[in-house]
Amino acid sequence: MAMQGLVLLYVGAVLFINGLSMLGRIAPKEAAVMNLLTGGLSLFVSLHGAASGQGAEIRAAAFGLLFSFTYLWVAYVNLSGQDGRGLGWFSLFVAATAALVTCDQFAAAQSATDYVLAACWAAWVPLWLGFFVIGALRRMSWTRPVAWLAIVQAVLTAWLPGYLLLTGRL
Repeated sequence: MAMQGLVLLYVGAVLFINGLSMLGRIAPKEAAVMNLLTGGLSLFVSLHGAASGQGAEIRAAAFGLLFSFTYLWVAYVNLSGQDGRGLGWFSLFVAATAALVTCDQFAAAQSATDYVLAACWAAWVPLWLGFFVIGALRRMSWTRPVAWLAIVQAVLTAWLPGYLLLTGRL
């Protein structure tokens, strides 16, 4: 749980930074730094977990890689000036996967921690769908609401659960 808490703490930071960037408060190239750090951290933790060869760790690694590649792709888009359509379509794939993970997590939940983490997965589905709508469908009018959703979720679904996991309170 400590590794999950570590990653969630930084996912909170990157969602907050990306939300501010989407609102025009931070330059995309500056936000890329946090995306590279969080994407790289999540990649390392996921690959480390996958290398253990155990079913639960490999499953967690597979789902963790969804975050890794999302943030690494955001960094690429921010640094290269690409339009993000590919990232948008990837976000649809991630949203669909997150919906399935949500169902599985709620079905298997046995503790308060399990239910909190399942609720986080449920909350990330509309966020990734928002990234799909902005990126792939180019509905730029969605940018501001999705940015605020990212900022709120930064605190409620990532930073706070990450902090609580790291301090043993969740």
